[in-house]
Amino acid sequence: MTNEMIIVLDFGGQYNQLIARRVRECNVYAEVCPYTLSLDEIKKKNPKGIIFTGGPNSVYDEKSPHYDKAIFELGIPILGICYGSQLMAYTLGGVVETAPVSEYGKTDIEINTSSKLFHGIDEKTVVWMSHTDYIAKVPSGFSITGYSSVCPVASMENASRGLYATQFHPEVMHTVDGKKMISNFVYTICGCHGDWTMDSFVESKIREIREKVGDRKALCALSGGVDSSVAAVLMSKAIGKNLTCVFVDHGLLRKNEGDEVEAVFGPNGNYELNFIRVNAQERFYEKLAGVEEPERKRKIIGEEFIRVFEEEAKKIGAVDFLVQGTIYPDVIESGLGKSAVIKSHHNVGGLPDCVDFKEIIEPLRLLFKDEVRRAGLELGIPEYLVFRQPFPGPGLGVRIVGEVTAEKVRIVQDADFIYREEIEKAGLSKGIGQYFAALTNMRSVGVMGDFRTYDYAVALRAVNTSDFMTAECTEIPFEVLQKCMNRIINEVKGVNRVLYDLTSKPPGTIELE
Repeated sequence: MTNEMIIVLDFGGQYNQLIARRVRECNVYAEVCPYTLSLDEIKKKNPKGIIFTGGPNSVYDEKSPHYDKAIFELGIPILGICYGSQLMAYTLGGVVETAPVSEYGKTDIEINTSSKLFHGIDEKTVVWMSHTDYIAKVPSGFSITGYSSVCPVASMENASRGLYATQFHPEVMHTVDGKKMISNFVYTICGCHGDWTMDSFVESKIREIREKVGDRKALCALSGGVDSSVAAVLMSKAIGKNLTCVFVDHGLLRKNEGDEVEAVFGPNGNYELNFIRVNAQERFYEKLAGVEEPERKRKIIGEEFIRVFEEEAKKIGAVDFLVQGTIYPDVIESGLGKSAVIKSHHNVGGLPDCVDFKEIIEPLRLLFKDEVRRAGLELGIPEYLVFRQPFPGPGLGVRIVGEVTAEKVRIVQDADFIYREEIEKAGLSKGIGQYFAALTNMRSVGVMGDFRTYDYAVALRAVNTSDFMTAECTEIPFEVLQKCMNRIINEVKGVNRVLYDLTSKPPGTIELE
């Protein structure tokens, strides 16, 4: 890694990815690492700064995650956030206790604006608190730089050692000046210049891939989604005709999507790619028959994809590399170090143990979704492809709750088509991060044409998100939802009820499974 780097040391906080996103918005590369990363490994990465994340534990509990005190002697600036601030205080001799009054949500604080961390920010500001413990006494050499009505140490610092801490979360949008605080840490305190840009990423990645692959062959798993499309074009720029793109129609695509993907990337499409389409619908349905558990479905789909790619590689002959459109949220949600697995992504945690390729190349593995899109534009991919609706690799397999069957696929395809069509007609599509229809496993009694029905409920979902790590439900006008409901119930056989999913992420995920 030749770019300037900020290490985000993860102590189990729910906002760890968001911290990395905020740093990257400053055009500085940030990498989320587990707190088990050794001191020697940190030195090898040569970071310009380190950020300790929040976490659900109490630092005075022996079972809680801690870190070697020597990290504070490296001479690298450190910012502790929430649990990270308490860890800094506790490790360096301060006192952390259960707070007399817990703070949750937006909080008014007063800060010392002479602090480098708070340069350019008003003395009174609003931050996002979420804590039950607090710093009762700061360590020797530290000064208090912020406080609230019930939190005596909302922030502290030892500027001479480059150590800063906030009890609040500067990374969340509810902290009014949070972006400025992180920018101050990255630029003023850590001395970064901001060399993480998409043009430099694309250039260096093409050069890196060209050197790695040389004259050997690679097979790209092309789904037609944003991530795999950008990966395919990037690889094509790097190795040209030594790349073959294999598009597997696993029978879990959106309505008409197989033909649409072939129209764009196939022989008569926009790109000069070696393109192979494999129709494998029945094969995937057979493997998924009787399977209801979400993780098993993801792993089955992931393994079957690999087996198809292996078979196609043998037909091509001497293919050393498998290329996937894995992105950073996939990696994090599939489990990072000792972090919890939220859900195994088919191209990360869903990979089988034995893969018949010498190496897997994931050129977008370091990028968040919006960064992938910027890379796509940098590569000259048209906006309508770059900003198309995201679609997970397991496809409708994670939008059908419970067992996957051809009949259920037909239902959700038709319902989703209607939903997306009505959203487009209403002129809402560009303002929504992601929207789709999913099929629940709930069946209920209804009445249609004076007859009793016992059919499925379709759930409509729409969320606003900038990074796909957090998301809020979109407020779609009621008349649009009513129109979708009427059309789905009247036009899609097997559905007699339509629901709207209001859940944010967290606590939910964007997909249902």
